[in-house]
Amino acid sequence: MNHRSRPTAVGRRTLLGVPLLGAGALAATPSGAAAPAAAPAPAAAPAPAAAPARAARPLPGGRVRPGRADRDLLHRWAADTWRSLEAMTVPRTGLISDNIGADLSGHSRHTSPTNIGGSLWSTLIARELGLLSPGRARARIAATLRSLERMEHHEPSGMYVNWYNETDRTILRSWPGTGADVVPFVSSVDMGWLGAALHLVAEADPGSRRPARRLLDRMRWDVFFDRDVEAQPGQTIGGFWLEDPRREDAELLPLMNGIAGEDVWYHTGHHYDTAVSEARMVTYLGIMRGQIPPAAYFTTFRTFPPEWDWSEMPPVGEWTEHEGVAVFEGAHTYRGMEIVPGWGGSMFEELMPDLFVPEAAWGPDSWGRNHPLHVRAQREHGLDEAGYGYWGFSPSSDPHGGYREYGVDALGLNPTGYFSDAAGTDWHVGDPYPQGLDGVVTPHAAALALQYEPEAATENLSRIESELGAYGPGGFHDAVAVATGVRAERHLSLDQSMILGALGNVLLDGRLHEWFATDEVEAALRPVLAQEVFRAHG
Repeated sequence: MNHRSRPTAVGRRTLLGVPLLGAGALAATPSGAAAPAAAPAPAAAPAPAAAPARAARPLPGGRVRPGRADRDLLHRWAADTWRSLEAMTVPRTGLISDNIGADLSGHSRHTSPTNIGGSLWSTLIARELGLLSPGRARARIAATLRSLERMEHHEPSGMYVNWYNETDRTILRSWPGTGADVVPFVSSVDMGWLGAALHLVAEADPGSRRPARRLLDRMRWDVFFDRDVEAQPGQTIGGFWLEDPRREDAELLPLMNGIAGEDVWYHTGHHYDTAVSEARMVTYLGIMRGQIPPAAYFTTFRTFPPEWDWSEMPPVGEWTEHEGVAVFEGAHTYRGMEIVPGWGGSMFEELMPDLFVPEAAWGPDSWGRNHPLHVRAQREHGLDEAGYGYWGFSPSSDPHGGYREYGVDALGLNPTGYFSDAAGTDWHVGDPYPQGLDGVVTPHAAALALQYEPEAATENLSRIESELGAYGPGGFHDAVAVATGVRAERHLSLDQSMILGALGNVLLDGRLHEWFATDEVEAALRPVLAQEVFRAHG
């Protein structure tokens, strides 16, 4: 077989306008869609002092339950976060905007499958927390599902393109504010979050079960499963364009895996090839639906092989085999820990799939080790190594305008790094970490950490609110530069949905996990996750 050449990891996410990070990435480029950078401002009034929290109680999968006082604070944050998500939603269509200013007015006039999925799971969580009535929740979900039924999409696969106008459900052909041409692209990772949300709705809202399942059942996850690669049995491709994008890394090909329909322009220059990646949700959905073989889970890199000398740092590890696939069980060494890295070292890559799939419980020797270590590493980077005083690093709005990928450099395979400060300061293995930098933290990263370090994450978020003033009527602002105090005074719907999802899991004892992990899903996924032992130690 003649395999198409695998792209180098250096260029695997430089997609020039294809938002592989989901909602917000293209929306927040400096093209004019971003909210103006905020000027430094005095800190907001501190949150009410909480009584000492009771000792956290352990939950399955390494998670812990916060004490009563902290739970009251988390509930307030959930209520405010929901307020921003409601403000972003167009009542007539049930579709949510990509972003909104901190004043909670207006609509962005663009949304994505990720945003729509986030709105659906957030509605379920808001219902369970008593933030809206069951009847209102059902009506809101029904409006969203009706719009999805009506929206133009790629019918042979059942998949949606990455950008729509949320006010009228139409596919975007030109970018709001700039008029730049938009070629419709079907993004695998964006569709993963919509697929996950539809599965949740089908399980959690009996009145919406039939339309949610109808939408989910027509989706073919193997439309993204490329078998013509060196890593066998195949890997997830970034997606495909419905029209010629006039790019060198696009190739006109038949739909994959024998799906009937017209040829499309696959993005053959991009495959998701790292295990610690938001795209593993696509693999999970494909395995659940019997459309992607379980062995595909093991074709992604834990680290790059030791003979690759250009990556961020030399890995430690050893070779093994799972499902007939050779796997280098590698790790990066950081502050006395061994941690399986992602591409950029961000909390989003590590923990967003874990909002739904109980990875730490089903993979106790893999994700059950790595998730808490990644959280610890982010905390120690922000507080101890870089000395920012705050922590939580993940792709988000740039407080100075636009959108940026933030992370902890040592936790990423990317040799050019996702950096944790405003200036993008690079770090190299063996060098002392520079001090006095203007670190950029995003509250959604700290919220994702709540499931593993609830007390430390709650304290961190409380100080982001009270000391940095990165908070308003709609909850946390999207990001803040800690030294200058410059804030991204807006909300991205994806980031707000991650915050509410994480708060919901903590306050409701893993409710998203409970809905997602049906007997059928557990039978398909748990044996895959359970067989692996990561090289992860602390």
